[in-house]
Amino acid sequence: MVTVWRSISREPRPADAPPVGRLDWLLAAVFAAATLVEGISRPDLAWQPLVTVLALTLTPALLWRRGRPLVAAVVGWGVVGLLSVLQLAAGTGDLGLYSTMAVLILLYSLVRWGSGREMVWGTAFVTAVVALGMYVSSAGWADFFGGCVLLLLFVALAAVFRYRADLWHRQQREIRNQERVALARELHDTVAHHVSAIAVQAQAGGVLAAIQPEKAAEVLAAIESEASRTLAEMRSMVRVLREEEAVAYSPQPGVADLPALARADATPTVEVSLHGSLTRLARPVDAALYRLAQESLTNAVRHARSATRVGIDVRREGDAVRLRVSDDGQTAAGPAPEAGFGLLGMAERAQLLGGSLSAGPGSDGGWVVEAVLPVEVVA
Repeated sequence: MVTVWRSISREPRPADAPPVGRLDWLLAAVFAAATLVEGISRPDLAWQPLVTVLALTLTPALLWRRGRPLVAAVVGWGVVGLLSVLQLAAGTGDLGLYSTMAVLILLYSLVRWGSGREMVWGTAFVTAVVALGMYVSSAGWADFFGGCVLLLLFVALAAVFRYRADLWHRQQREIRNQERVALARELHDTVAHHVSAIAVQAQAGGVLAAIQPEKAAEVLAAIESEASRTLAEMRSMVRVLREEEAVAYSPQPGVADLPALARADATPTVEVSLHGSLTRLARPVDAALYRLAQESLTNAVRHARSATRVGIDVRREGDAVRLRVSDDGQTAAGPAPEAGFGLLGMAERAQLLGGSLSAGPGSDGGWVVEAVLPVEVVA
């Protein structure tokens, strides 16, 4: 029991409690008007002015019910408890106004927007006030049962809406987390590709500096351009990862951007071939094909030994698109090297879209990465 109390009391307050709005002001105004009308129209009520003034005390509590639910519940139900004490001390009949039933709204607000500790202490206070009222009014078992059912109905209703709001917020957080993971994968793919290109250019520059010094300036310019583009893309993605609110995303590269990866003035050379209708692909598939090709090219440039050529081939095959990235490097005998995050992330990306990915030595030597993705993604 102690463990349950501790777990409930530590529950944080929901983050969806809006500030005081027009609806709250309207509710408070309607309550105040109804209380005045009822107080004036019941001259037979004992201590009519005092009871009416005490009932009007609930008006500010209705305005606090979202931002300070415990304070509102204590004030509202405290008024009801005070009326019960006055009734018990004076020995008179019922001193309550029908409008004071608005305290049920305060009980709802306590469970709906209060923290765990506020709910525990608030419901304990409400229970004490209800028990006092039952004792003072000498309520029978039928009245006692009906009153408990009414209170539990408001508590259950508030709990349902609280749970639905918490579930919605958890889903939103999960969506943001998935987007951040995807962006982190994009950052890894982009930076790894560009850094590999920079490393290749730097190696070529070291050779050309001794043989053809005039070419070294061109290599340095290419390295500078590649580094600047890498930093720009990395800063853009890191800024998105740090943002809590929605930001404007630039269009992701797709199959149409693959020819930009081709190069004939470096080793290994990169050749890109596109076959079939590749213009009506689903956006996730289009972006995934580019990233898979880019990551495969990065791995080939980085790991393929003595490779002189890397081929990127994309072709439409019915309702699927096949991507094949192959190189002519030397394949060492024995077990395949550790995949790390590269191949694992590529396989996960393909599987999430309902496709498949395989990687291994080619029949004619070198290394081959092949992915098959559906043209349309089934939701």
